[in-house]
Amino acid sequence: MMKEKNTQFWKRTVSVSDVGLRLDKFWGRELAEDGVSRGRIKAWIEGGMARVGEEVVTKGKHKLFGGETLTIGAAEPEVGAYAPEPVPGDLEVLFEDDHILVINKPAGVTTHPAPGEPGPTLVNYLLHQWPEIAANISTMDEQRPGIVHRLDKDTSGLMVVARTEPDRLKLAGDFAERRVRKVYLAIVHGCPAQKEGIIKEPMGRHPSQKTKMAVVEKGGREARSEYRVLWTGPRGLASLLAVRIHTGRTHQIRVHMAHIGHPLLGDAVYGPRENIEWSRRPDTLADLAPRQMLHAFYLSVIHPATGEPVTCWLAPPEDFQTLLSSLPRECLRVGIVGMPGCGKSALLGFLRDMGLPCFSADDSVAELYGPDGDGAAMIRQRFGGQYSLEDGAVDKPGLFAAMQVSETVRRDVMDMIHPMVRHQCEEFFKVHRDEPAAFAEIPLLLESGWHKNDQVDLVVGVRCPADKRTGELRKLRGISPETLAVFDSWQWPEPDKLAACDLVLDNAKGLDALRSEAERLKDYAYEVGAQRKRDFSEWLDGVWPALAAELDASEPDS
Repeated sequence: MMKEKNTQFWKRTVSVSDVGLRLDKFWGRELAEDGVSRGRIKAWIEGGMARVGEEVVTKGKHKLFGGETLTIGAAEPEVGAYAPEPVPGDLEVLFEDDHILVINKPAGVTTHPAPGEPGPTLVNYLLHQWPEIAANISTMDEQRPGIVHRLDKDTSGLMVVARTEPDRLKLAGDFAERRVRKVYLAIVHGCPAQKEGIIKEPMGRHPSQKTKMAVVEKGGREARSEYRVLWTGPRGLASLLAVRIHTGRTHQIRVHMAHIGHPLLGDAVYGPRENIEWSRRPDTLADLAPRQMLHAFYLSVIHPATGEPVTCWLAPPEDFQTLLSSLPRECLRVGIVGMPGCGKSALLGFLRDMGLPCFSADDSVAELYGPDGDGAAMIRQRFGGQYSLEDGAVDKPGLFAAMQVSETVRRDVMDMIHPMVRHQCEEFFKVHRDEPAAFAEIPLLLESGWHKNDQVDLVVGVRCPADKRTGELRKLRGISPETLAVFDSWQWPEPDKLAACDLVLDNAKGLDALRSEAERLKDYAYEVGAQRKRDFSEWLDGVWPALAAELDASEPDS
């Protein structure tokens, strides 16, 4: 907050890293976030509204030599006219002495006053707790006292603040000379193909959207980001990255990660398509990325007075950790298998009676084979209507007969239908993501390799005595011995099938016993899911200090 809202005047001090930069290029970069066009800057400079020290400079190509005080705008304000006001607010302090502060900037707080930013800003809070940094006492920049570097408004984490002008100048030089180590945590969409990488693409203002930055081929400034994947969520939904920036370009991590196809979760500016898709999710994750998921985790600076390193780390805030904790909290996906006629469908029925989410591949195939089913349409197209009824549905007896005598026909049908069943099953699991567990009866799960392709988390087999399965249960289903033998021939032998299962249930003693087995399965699945959550929570608690210790032990320039 400022005494008056300033929308037309800016003041900056030239750092060592900007030596040799043109005056117009300097202001173009500095005012990009404020939406000031290059044309407006050019007009101000040529109109005598730009100063270098006390001198009016009307040439945009004027070269900077470092240390100058620059101003630009419609008119120079009176001293104190736009000075930020102190605003009460407790800031978390990780280090404090007479020279510097290391504080935690909360997400949602802008670093310093700016046109169009009503505040309160970090500077307002700093002035309340440390009034001596005000410009009239410290001689530091009026609008940005103590500020050496910035974090985006919606980025949380560590910042170093100078308490005196000599300390600020020393820190600014260290930042310019890249003697400061900064490591961020980011949650990004998907998973980078390389688990570690360096992004070196230069950055500049977006060619058409002036308030955005972008990777540019010509005229960009050096930008270097080094990332490492710390963890990836189920099926590559999102990943946690540690990102060290060796340069400090505006929006650097956000731009670089979007450039390699993995924008930050919650970043509507640099990942608009992904952000919209995320917000439309059918589960609780849709509401858990209200901002770009970026946190300044680790900061190591050279103390301006002692010359000794000051190193701090800070675990990410609650919203960041809540999202991380929620990513693996999806339903345990249970696949149920067994030989034809073993009682899989009866088991699924008991689970459904308990109110548990259930999926049947047989029901899915029946729907696909119906008059309006996608499977019926594909079979009609592939076989020219040879196995289609007048209403468009599949002639199931005719198709089954053909599949018995022709392996080619059977393979063609499987190659068409199985991907559609798999897609429906995946959608079923997505819809029930927030449940503790969801159960899918998939007769050919093992034969199709779903257990190897992360389609399910747990494979459960139903074991039934051969005489019961081929006798009374076969008769109840109205299947001939010959038909059952054909079905058996299309599946793995029972010993191989059950050996691949995580849990085997028995169906040897009737329906009451099978109902008890269904209850045992529910309890087992719930416990497996709960243990998985406990394991991740324990890992999450330990990853922050472990990462900080690793960074402490690494070489400063590594």
